[in-house]
Amino acid sequence: MADEFESSRPIYMQIVEKITQQIARYERMPGDKLPSVREMAIASGVNPNTIQRTYGELERMKIVETRRGQGTFITESEDIIEELRTKLQHDLLEQFIRNMQELGIKKEEMVQLLEIYLQEKKGEK
Repeated sequence: MADEFESSRPIYMQIVEKITQQIARYERMPGDKLPSVREMAIASGVNPNTIQRTYGELERMKIVETRRGQGTFITESEDIIEELRTKLQHDLLEQFIRNMQELGIKKEEMVQLLEIYLQEKKGEK
């Protein structure tokens, strides 16, 4: 089934984000082989050139490595994966804070709202 993409951002970057989030959540494990460019293109419903660009960007970020004749593999470097997780966490926090500030919510109120929200969610479990 083909993925749905936002028209406002390059498709290859959306696929990069999807794969990096899967790696950060350990849905894709260190050392795992990614699908071939052709397989990923078919699964995503995009042109193989888009996937080639995706894999190139992931390799530039040192998140994957291509082994000639074998395929593309997720890095086994725990340091790189931990850096990726930390970066994604910071990006999400920055987005949250920016959105709250746009609503006119101050730091103290953000903390209070977050504590209330987490307490309510704790009660649901």
